[in-house]
Order: sequence, then structure tokens, then C-alpha cells
Amino acid sequence: MDPRTARLPGILPVEGDDWLRVDDAFAGQMAERDARIATDAALVHGLLESARPAAEELLETVLAKLARTEGYSLTAGSVTRPDGITVPLDRTAPLRTAGRLVQEDLCLLQHDGAEHVLTGAILCFPASWTLSEKLGRPMTRIHVPVDHYTDDVARRVQRLFDAIRPEQPLWRMNALVYDDPALFQPRPEGAKRPPPVERLFMRCERQCLVRLPVSRAVVFAIHTYLVRLEDLEPAARDGLAAAGL
Repeated sequence: MDPRTARLPGILPVEGDDWLRVDDAFAGQMAERDARIATDAALVHGLLESARPAAEELLETVLAKLARTEGYSLTAGSVTRPDGITVPLDRTAPLRTAGRLVQEDLCLLQHDGAEHVLTGAILCFPASWTLSEKLGRPMTRIHVPVDHYTDDVARRVQRLFDAIRPEQPLWRMNALVYDDPALFQPRPEGAKRPPPVERLFMRCERQCLVRLPVSRAVVFAIHTYLVRLEDLEPAARDGLAAAGL
């Protein structure tokens, strides 16, 4: 509905330092993140050894941001979140630790000389993809099943990734209609998501792109929103229909 974001990839600058968010779903989402990381680590976490320095830099970047974020309390060895849960700082597991501190899923993408490759991620809320299938793959290969990820879009995305500056994060947002409200929805690459029948929920991902200054890795941070369609304003429902969703 916003002409600035209507054409893919629909990128805008992040205003200020707003690339990580705490919203009214924080406690519930963090409880699920804690459980997934504790019981399904092999499904939600992956890190190439070559990307460990970038993952360590990402954790330190997250900690610096949380030190400025209302509701968090940091000590040398732990972080207490806005929901009152205290998380030990395990710097030997940087992505798993970061994944217990923020609502966002965090993916690392690094340039291999031709394009950006997914080298690590903590992905507790996948929307119809599976981390193990994508880890170590370049962007064009990752998006093979996505119909609207054309060669033209791929070129624009790669130029965008090349141009990201550490001092200016970028963001975009998507929207999908689901019948199932589950946040954890991995799906193999060859399996199509069943089309929604009842059309009950709108699932949106606010995706921020942040350049780490030392490793030069790009962080792809995904904040997931899930809203009942019946709770949307009529204009918003009309906008979804006009977009073919």
C-alpha cells in the first residue's frame, strides 16, 4: 500500500538505531525461542566455522545495542531481558546466545567474491524454509523456489548488499496470509506451502540489513509479526486483497 515499498525489494533506510525491536509479543516469542534453542538446536542453528569471527562480532553488536535498550540489564556475564529472564553470556556459542536475547532471527551473509552466501543463522521462526538446506548457499541458490525472485531482482539485491554501509542499516517488510499461526514453520525446498483456505492470519517479517564494520558481514535480522486478519482495519484488508494476498 506504500508506493515506496511496493516494488521489490522495497528497501528503506532504518530510522536511527531501530533495527532490533521489543514489542507486545516479546515474552511469548522469547519463551518459544528459549525452548527451540534448548530442544531443537540442530534445526534452528547453523554456523560455518569460517563465519565464527562474524558471529562473535554480531553478538558484541547486539550486546552494545541492548545496553541502550530500555528493559534490558547487562552484567559482565549475563543479560536480563524485559521479560525478567536472565540469560548467561556464552561467547563460545555466539548465535545461540544472541538468539536468546532478541526477538529477531539473525542470519549472517558474507561475500564469496561473486555474491553473498548464508554462513550462519539462528532461525527459530522459519517461514516455509529450512536452514540446513540453505546454509553455505549463495543468495541466488537460496531463492530458487521463490517465483518472484527473478534475475533482475537478484541483481538489484546483490547491488544493494554491496552498497550497505555500517552506519546506515536498511529494512524491508513482507506479508503472507496463513491459516496456521505457528511461528516455527520449516518446509523442505521442494514442498509448496499449502494455500490458505480460511485466511485467518497475516504474517509479516520486518527484515533489517546491517553491515558489521570489522568482518563486513551483512546481518539479516527478521522480526516476525503475526496478526489475525479480522483485527486489521478494512483498508489494510483491502490492501492485502489488492496485492493478491
